[in-house]
Amino acid sequence: MTFSKLFATLAILLWLPGHAISQTPRYPVKPMRMVVGYAAGGGADIMARLIAQQITDATGQQVIVENRAGASQNIAAEYVAKSPNDGYMLFMIAAALAVNVTLYPKLTYDLVKDFAPVAVFATSPLLLLVHPSFPAGNVKEFLAVAKKNPGKLNYSTSGSGSTQHLSGEMLKLQIGVDMTHVPYKGSAPSMTALASGEVDFSFSNITAAQPMMIPGRIRALGITSAKRSPLMSELPTMIEGGLPGFITETWFGVVVPAGTPRDVVNVLNAVIVKAVQKDSVRARLAQMGADPIADTPEYFRKLLVEEIERWGKVVRATNAKPE
Repeated sequence: MTFSKLFATLAILLWLPGHAISQTPRYPVKPMRMVVGYAAGGGADIMARLIAQQITDATGQQVIVENRAGASQNIAAEYVAKSPNDGYMLFMIAAALAVNVTLYPKLTYDLVKDFAPVAVFATSPLLLLVHPSFPAGNVKEFLAVAKKNPGKLNYSTSGSGSTQHLSGEMLKLQIGVDMTHVPYKGSAPSMTALASGEVDFSFSNITAAQPMMIPGRIRALGITSAKRSPLMSELPTMIEGGLPGFITETWFGVVVPAGTPRDVVNVLNAVIVKAVQKDSVRARLAQMGADPIADTPEYFRKLLVEEIERWGKVVRATNAKPE
């Protein structure tokens, strides 16, 4: 091969990769949608809008939040599962979706097979809350009251299948005492019911509980995290109150329809991971009683599988049903 031919061959080989890259469509090139399975104004909706804004800022493309509330996120999940997998349909999910796998016997989607995890970005513990008149000042005293009154106590939640609901079921299972679940359509009506004395106790996240806690209309006895929260350092964990291993947290993450190109998933993951490292985002999450967390898509997939198994055991052991 002559020198001139060798030079020409090398020139072509060097040109091809750059040319191929230049022909690859940039992502994103148009607005995206982020579906959330809850009504506007709630904790999940606020989380979705926080992350949507971060993706918008990082990519220059607007992320439009679309609320498709109902059936504990099932309506939204069914919709997204059938959506195009081109990277322009995002789904902000909360932990209750892992509960649905066992709680609802006939789902039209498969949480593991029909979605590609992008990133889980926040976790939030729950509070054990009581009406001010409840005769207990801490978790241990609460458990004593419950054991002396089997079948008499009732508790409110944001709805059937929620982590609040399953936390109550897990409590019943662990102490061996029956209590009545009273589901409401959202955290706000659940807290109103507790404050008015319609129910004896409740599990709820910090954000939903604070408006009622500040004026003293409800009281917190314990927190469901593994360790005390910096926001409420005086509040003991459920474990400290005498319930070994009682840890329940609501997590929030982003998934896309299965088959979405891995390059697209990687772009979204990098944006979310970088976002939760910002002081402004961490401060906002802290205000909502949430801790930032961001890892790989593989980590999120592993979490989903573990959560499905964990909550499945609680659902089967307590025979919990959607209401």
